[in-house]
Amino acid sequence: MITKDFELRITEDLFDCLPDVVFFTKDEDGRYLTANETLVKRCGLRKKIQLIGRRPTQVLGRELGESYESQDRNVIKTGASVFNKLELHAYANGKVGWCMTNKRAIFDIGRRPIGVAGISQDLRTPDTADSNFERLSLAISHVQNNLSEAPGINALSVLTGLSAYQLDRRMRRIFGLTTGQWILKQRLDRACQLLSETRDPIANIALDSGYADQSAFTRQFRLATGLTPSKYRKSHGQV
Repeated sequence: MITKDFELRITEDLFDCLPDVVFFTKDEDGRYLTANETLVKRCGLRKKIQLIGRRPTQVLGRELGESYESQDRNVIKTGASVFNKLELHAYANGKVGWCMTNKRAIFDIGRRPIGVAGISQDLRTPDTADSNFERLSLAISHVQNNLSEAPGINALSVLTGLSAYQLDRRMRRIFGLTTGQWILKQRLDRACQLLSETRDPIANIALDSGYADQSAFTRQFRLATGLTPSKYRKSHGQV
């Protein structure tokens, strides 16, 4: 007879084969129960046992860890899932990269949430060989050259001559992101670059990245990165 523990071990072992995917389960208090090798390495650890029983703040630092713990608490408390959330993750070598995160609550036999399981997959390289890439090139250039104007999906639909649905399908095929997610990534990439490479005031960086005010920028930046813009700057660039 195959037990739940055996199934979980097999699942964990399979995820060990995927270097671009983080896999984990956590208990009701947000402590790691299982993790794949990718997560262990990205936490700067050598063995899984060093991660088990600890919380994200204990291995990833307070700022980034608190963001993940808050997300976990909401999943466990409400039973609601996190679905295809675009996030910026830190790696053991100090670099950062984008991933798509999905989390689900773990329920007991009485349907009470008792933990959380999740995966985060690194964004793949855009498929520029796709036949649709040339048709989208004008829209891509428009966004990259007009980020301060916060270009929207409707404007891109007009530029490409595609409906919002058709545009979305093509963006997913090439980038693995919805149109909205891709635009958000471009804006936050610009912000990360300016924060790490310049001493521009954060209010100016917010405007350059297409945000009407600094508070809206800070809120969305923290949701995506787990850090405020000022803390990101201290960690990755200009103080």
